[in-house]
Amino acid sequence: MARADIDWGNLGFAYRALPERYVSNYADGAWDAGGLTSESTVTISECAGILHYCQEVFEGLKAYETVDGHIVTFRPDLNAARMYASAAYLEMPSFPEERFVEAVDAVVTANRDYVPPYGSDASLYLRPLIFATGEVIGVKPADAYQFRLFATPVGPYFKGGAKPVRLCVSDFDRAAPHGTGHIKAGLNYAMSLHAYMVAHAAGFDENMFLDAATRTYVEETGGANFLFVTKDGTVVTPKSDSILPSITRRSLVYIAEHILGMKVEERPVAFAELRDFAEGGLCGTAAVISPIGSVTHGDDVIAFPSGMEHMGPVLQKLYDTLRGIQLGTVEAPEGWIRKIC
Repeated sequence: MARADIDWGNLGFAYRALPERYVSNYADGAWDAGGLTSESTVTISECAGILHYCQEVFEGLKAYETVDGHIVTFRPDLNAARMYASAAYLEMPSFPEERFVEAVDAVVTANRDYVPPYGSDASLYLRPLIFATGEVIGVKPADAYQFRLFATPVGPYFKGGAKPVRLCVSDFDRAAPHGTGHIKAGLNYAMSLHAYMVAHAAGFDENMFLDAATRTYVEETGGANFLFVTKDGTVVTPKSDSILPSITRRSLVYIAEHILGMKVEERPVAFAELRDFAEGGLCGTAAVISPIGSVTHGDDVIAFPSGMEHMGPVLQKLYDTLRGIQLGTVEAPEGWIRKIC
């Protein structure tokens, strides 16, 4: 393996075009054979459906080098299943799940020289997406689409380790009660950008979105699920039909209950409960867990006992276990790790 000449220790979280990506096109009711290509530029009509009616879904996952030198991905079958469901909800053709996993394998193998070395805390980030390429001027689904999967090496989401973040309760709604909050569509993230910029301008790191119907229950941020820990060590995660089913969150919940023997509750979480929690965190592919230091709602500031300096002990144990599974230092549950090479 002739690894690329990159300063892995100073790699940021940004896009770098790599030699190969996978592309398959949908037309006349079927996906074509697809395959690898060196072309990183997408050329579409000015009337393509993605540009007008936002038919687009995407995923995010990573490839890692393990302690024993293998290159692996973490639960790609769940990304495949989630993308399949997301596409169907937006009236797009779903990409077959087995082909999704094969495309992941192909892109990682073709760009294996760009998989960061074990111990660098970096990874190969994979971005699969489906978008409408067919021309539409009236409001309706397009008749042609492209599935594309590219890779880019990224450093840790938080340089120097995850420090507790400051959140504010957003005045905006992330998703309607019967809307698209439960699928991974680009339009959801576009809707969160203004709220994020408002929060950032006010000195906060992220938003806490409450449910749109009553504005009393915690849902998620613009791009991550929540995990909380009670003072007696119970792990609690919000349950709502408007929350994206995070693969990282589902994995952490399984680890808490079945590996670490913790009590777990998946249920609606009232904002009023926050003062009763010992720890809070955001969870997602990019950072795994980002600890929460405080949440501000108007003039009210709720500070978690775990503080503004470090991740709390329960979330730290969950983080260490999941990262250990990904990197091969902790035995993985069956089917969680897919060895590519």
